[in-house]
Amino acid sequence: MREHDFDDAPKSSKMRRRRFDDDPQPQRSGRLTEAEKLRLSRVREDAYTAELELPEGADRWSTWADSEQGPHPRPDWLVTSDAAADFELGVLKTGKEADVFVIERAVPGGESCLLAAKRYRSGEHRLFHRDAGYLEGRRMRRSRESRAIANRTVFGRNLIAEQWAVAEFAALSRLWSVGAPVPYPVQRDGTELLLEFLADADRQGAPRLAQCRPDPEQLRELWEQLVAALELFAAHRLTHGDLSAYNVLVHDGHLMVIDLPQVVDLVANPAGAEFLARDVANISRWFAGRGLSDQVVDAGALTAHLLAVAGLG
Repeated sequence: MREHDFDDAPKSSKMRRRRFDDDPQPQRSGRLTEAEKLRLSRVREDAYTAELELPEGADRWSTWADSEQGPHPRPDWLVTSDAAADFELGVLKTGKEADVFVIERAVPGGESCLLAAKRYRSGEHRLFHRDAGYLEGRRMRRSRESRAIANRTVFGRNLIAEQWAVAEFAALSRLWSVGAPVPYPVQRDGTELLLEFLADADRQGAPRLAQCRPDPEQLRELWEQLVAALELFAAHRLTHGDLSAYNVLVHDGHLMVIDLPQVVDLVANPAGAEFLARDVANISRWFAGRGLSDQVVDAGALTAHLLAVAGLG
């Protein structure tokens, strides 16, 4: 071997790649004193607090950006600005599974809109009414969640509460998008839904059908609107699941269907046809009791018609 072979061989100390910890490190010109650290911390905290200070009377900043949002096209009246805050105006309704509040979402000194905040109660306090039948056909992806729901653990009951909110928001989004008479679903954040608040010019909420006393002509018009709404539901293979004169509003002369957490898929739910028949019977009874003739209000014929519309007749 030639003498210079050793000199030509790469030496590991020269050829190895420099590690990151071999790189020159930045030199500090000095260290903050504890007093300076404390001062800077207070400056940052004061700036943060000033930036997030709520307008007087507001309960929270708008939760729009952090929520599941409603379908397009969004209504012109809806306030989506990050600068908006929510002002709670009072309780609209209390129920077995949820309470509804009226809130105003407003940009200080700017645009505003009224919303209905539907807040499902914690599963720790109440089981949902007749939930077993409604949950047929709804599937959970994880076996742990399915077991929790089946065993009605605290975790399972909370999952059921969120399932109701998810189901109602999805149904409202789907139905609103095809022109069904339902309030616009603004957003869902956990178990809270924000919905279009149906009100008159004086900000008074629309009355329930059960509170109305329509004359014969108005009654017939409302019935025809109801049939058209049920046909649209059926065309998308859905039925309300708990339809009555108490969860239909009359807004500016038009029927609006509300309270849809228990919406039933007529195909996926084995009892779908039974839920549909019950919905039709309940609402038909109210119209018949207000004077519509049996020739007009025929629950059996309407149920058969709706099943045919759904492709199940």
